[in-house]
Amino acid sequence: MNNQEFVNKAKELVKDYSIEHLDKTDEIPEFEVYIVWLCKTLQNGKVLLSTSLTDGMYYEITYNGDKNEIYFDAYKKFENKCIKIEEGEGGAVEC
Repeated sequence: MNNQEFVNKAKELVKDYSIEHLDKTDEIPEFEVYIVWLCKTLQNGKVLLSTSLTDGMYYEITYNGDKNEIYFDAYKKFENKCIKIEEGEGGAVEC
């Protein structure tokens, strides 16, 4: 699988997953799947994706070129906070 085929497959998997997990009583909205980060090393690839839906989900798709397998992980961000590391004191405080 070349890089473009991998990216296309990853976007397809995320779109299908997102549609499957929408509330069944809702109409399927128009939304985009976009790449946040992409890396290809030798025959392997990893891509982080999200969608324009407001569900807070993001996805990690990994391609194992040795086994010709794709691994799919779905995540939801529950919290995002800043931790300031205090130099010399070994402590940390919220920003």
